[in-house]
Amino acid sequence: MLDLKFVRNNLDVVRESLEKRNSKLDVKEFERLDGQRRELLQEVEVLKAERNTTSGDIAKIKREGGSADEIIARMGELSGKIKALDEDLKDIEAAEHDWLVSVPNIPDDSVPLGSSEADNPVTRVWGEKPVMDFEPREHWDLAVELGGVDFERAAKLTGARFAVLRKWGARLERALTSFMVDIQTIEHGYTEIIPPYIVNRDSLYGTGQLPKFAEDLFKLEDSEYFLIPTAEVPLTNLHRDEVLDETELSVAYCAATPCFRSEAGSYGKDTKGLIRQHQFHKVEMVRFAHPDKSFDELELMTSHAEEILKRLNLHYRVITLCTGDMGFGSTKTYDLEVWLPGQDQYREISSVSNCGDFQARRANIKFKSKGVKKAQFVHTLNGSGLAVGRTFVAVVENYQQADGSIVIPEALRPYMGGLEVITAES
Repeated sequence: MLDLKFVRNNLDVVRESLEKRNSKLDVKEFERLDGQRRELLQEVEVLKAERNTTSGDIAKIKREGGSADEIIARMGELSGKIKALDEDLKDIEAAEHDWLVSVPNIPDDSVPLGSSEADNPVTRVWGEKPVMDFEPREHWDLAVELGGVDFERAAKLTGARFAVLRKWGARLERALTSFMVDIQTIEHGYTEIIPPYIVNRDSLYGTGQLPKFAEDLFKLEDSEYFLIPTAEVPLTNLHRDEVLDETELSVAYCAATPCFRSEAGSYGKDTKGLIRQHQFHKVEMVRFAHPDKSFDELELMTSHAEEILKRLNLHYRVITLCTGDMGFGSTKTYDLEVWLPGQDQYREISSVSNCGDFQARRANIKFKSKGVKKAQFVHTLNGSGLAVGRTFVAVVENYQQADGSIVIPEALRPYMGGLEVITAES
């Protein structure tokens, strides 16, 4: 959430930001509401001043033995008007707040201008596309044929956009998860967390999923609890309403959790395979950084996500998201896109974002410097390190062989009990 005072004093900056993001929000609506708020405040102040004066007059008249009935009646009239205006003021301020929480974060000056993903520039590329002397197959055919994934039984158990992993498929998913967590914790210094997979409304508000993205969440019936769409939500909210010491920064957490998304608005997209599921696993990274260092932390976090792909020897590219394609709470985002030969295209496998103080303001997460009286908001960052299901897809498609088998990347073999090649018997 943006600072209300900042918005009032920088309407042109906010208007420009909304235009860059292709947002339909209108600054004129805020100006209208804020104008009404100022008018009401002035009217209330005038009436309160009159009430104070009238109160003094009543006391004076009573001391002099006169009748104050008429003035007392005026006092009652003033109090009634003030109460009514105070209620109107609350309504206006609530409407202002509703508008404010719908405003996306302001893009950093280094973010490229653009209106869609077609305008996202490639920042760097790592590795080479695998050379195959046969026609590569999509993961949904190959993994099913080898008995590692079962979509039909998942549809029977639940419905579309779910999968049952079995045999080598279940083991590969578990191996990838452990591999990622070990690198992020042992080598990169993240503290591992196992958070609740169900969170309350305040947690989702704190990271920006509510109220704007309510339709993409799974809500528990007759409660105010929701299944997490990403571990970013519980990890970021670990320090909600807290003041950290500056010496603690940066704080780094990671968690391997299931994620649950309704995929609202994705009808007809990625209906096959494991790319866009209602339930999937992800290793999430979250950092709480000093405002002066958050963009350095963004580069660091991105390198931590990249390291997983490098260890697995998977060709990828890093994309800088343009202003029109960035997430709601981000001020700058890098996407990692891995090459999938079966689909003959790059697909997102990680998104790493600096949210500045946008989430911290919503969740009230601050830090205090030694010798400084006033605490200030931290900067929060989040990113996938990585999306496990999509990494599963990348391994299957990039390491497939002409005979239909799949070679296990060397870095994963210790996590797969030494298994080197996946076959139907694995």
